[in-house]
Amino acid sequence: MKKKGIVAQLDSVNEFEREPIPRSKLKGLKSFIGMYAGEHTAGTEFVIGPLFVAHGVAAFDLVFGLLIGNLLAVLSWGLLCAPIAVKARMTIYFQLEKICGNNLVKLYNLVNGIMFCFLAGSMIAVSATAVGIPFGLSMPSLHDMLPNSFGWIATVFFVGAFTTLVAMFGYKQVSRFANVAAPWMILIFLSSGIAVLPQLGVDSFSDLWPVANEKIWSGVPLRGQSQFTIWHVIFFAWFANMAMHIGMSDLSILRYAKKWQYGFSSATGMYIGHYFAWIASGILYALFLQQSNNSSEFAPGVVAYNASGIAGAVCVIIAGWTTANPTIYRAGLALQSIVPKWKTWKVTMITGLVTTLAACFPALVMKLLDFVAIYGFLLMPMGAVIFIDFYVLKRFGLSDFYAEKTGKMLNWAAATAWIVTLVAGLLMNRFMGIEVFFLGLPGWFVASTIYVVASKLYQSKVSSKTVLS
Repeated sequence: MKKKGIVAQLDSVNEFEREPIPRSKLKGLKSFIGMYAGEHTAGTEFVIGPLFVAHGVAAFDLVFGLLIGNLLAVLSWGLLCAPIAVKARMTIYFQLEKICGNNLVKLYNLVNGIMFCFLAGSMIAVSATAVGIPFGLSMPSLHDMLPNSFGWIATVFFVGAFTTLVAMFGYKQVSRFANVAAPWMILIFLSSGIAVLPQLGVDSFSDLWPVANEKIWSGVPLRGQSQFTIWHVIFFAWFANMAMHIGMSDLSILRYAKKWQYGFSSATGMYIGHYFAWIASGILYALFLQQSNNSSEFAPGVVAYNASGIAGAVCVIIAGWTTANPTIYRAGLALQSIVPKWKTWKVTMITGLVTTLAACFPALVMKLLDFVAIYGFLLMPMGAVIFIDFYVLKRFGLSDFYAEKTGKMLNWAAATAWIVTLVAGLLMNRFMGIEVFFLGLPGWFVASTIYVVASKLYQSKVSSKTVLS
């Protein structure tokens, strides 16, 4: 029997974009443990950990802030997102279409897809900093916004092509890639962080805390960087993936779970990745700063290579891939819902090209903390809309899935909740001085309240018109 060609294989991939997942396709706990561990012990960790050092986070603030913030993130996945995912078994995009109507969802999906492209692009750029080491590639600095050489662009395109190819084969291959890569990456992260401690002056366990306070997380930001406190750490750890859990984007992933409790498997990513890996990469960056006399160069590949040699560089390459793969997959799903007649793999291929173009700009990496916070806040209101629609509206005598049941192309209640929340966030930031890292919590309550009130007004108005007609 002849083997299928690559196009035929890609055409055969069915991601059930507009129907519930069949029971035969559901996945066990191991799949989610591996995916969350791989995705969150990944390229972003080589950026975020060092940026905490650059922003002058103190050692106590980091250690205890991450404990609290990551716990809140795990609870958000397990108690908010996973139960809805397992009951509905739909992508976030199809579920929003039923609630909001096709017109609003197209706008949301466009914003969502672009944000995912930018996030995946930053991870491709992280991998490129390691791929470029053997070629003497000129690395970007903390202050670079634009590509600094043709070599950088060529390296980014090479990495982007491979990453996109994996994502094109669907969730099964994305999950398999993460399960294979995650255990090795975790060991490299932890062993590298421990191995370089003597170079920072840690000769015994009793030296660890004093050195952490004096040489790693000193509480003093680098030149040109703002000061972070324990509250920045808590809220960033909680909201770094706000779009995925509170924003409900991981409905698309957790719809494959046999049980809603699998949402707590996100703990592998939060505590191995967003706890130990952020700490380990911060240690590596502190050593780099010491050895380079506080150089402004910001290249995770170089930092890992200086500490762990070839193994460290390879870890950065694969770490970037394991984040970029599922992110491009999500972006492809978002944009495919705008053009549902297209095969998902074709949309993913175009998405990968957009992502790779974005990756050419180092600003995505240098401003990653701000970008992640903004991106989460932009998408969070629709997560609140889904939560309220699923659990609350019927208690007020209102209809869920309103757009589907009435044939409306635009649910103005959902649109109002999204727009008002974003405007409120902008006003809180501009006039009350609330930083973007903290806007998600009040924003969720604003979106939820507005959606309930607007639904009451909108549904009663539409019903009265229907009766009159």
